[in-house]
Amino acid sequence: MFGVVLSALNSVLGFIFRAVVVKFGVFFALFYVTTEFIAALTSSGLFPSSSSFNGLWAGVPAGVWYFWDLFNFSFGFAALLSAWVTRFIIRRLPVIG
Repeated sequence: MFGVVLSALNSVLGFIFRAVVVKFGVFFALFYVTTEFIAALTSSGLFPSSSSFNGLWAGVPAGVWYFWDLFNFSFGFAALLSAWVTRFIIRRLPVIG
């Protein structure tokens, strides 16, 4: 009976240390590299800041703003832009993709 329990415990611990811990380490490393890479790109000035879009939206008439507010365009545009950037990062960087 002791051998069965020991074998079960050994297989569970083997699964945890072979699969779970290794995957956690790999995905944490990818997350850390990604966040630091994005921080380095945004601080270096390679990407435009969000304040540069203010002049772009200044010429939009009030009637268009009404429908944009109705459809919550401000949230949708930000979500779409971040999805595009994420897709670019995943597809183009060899460390992540």
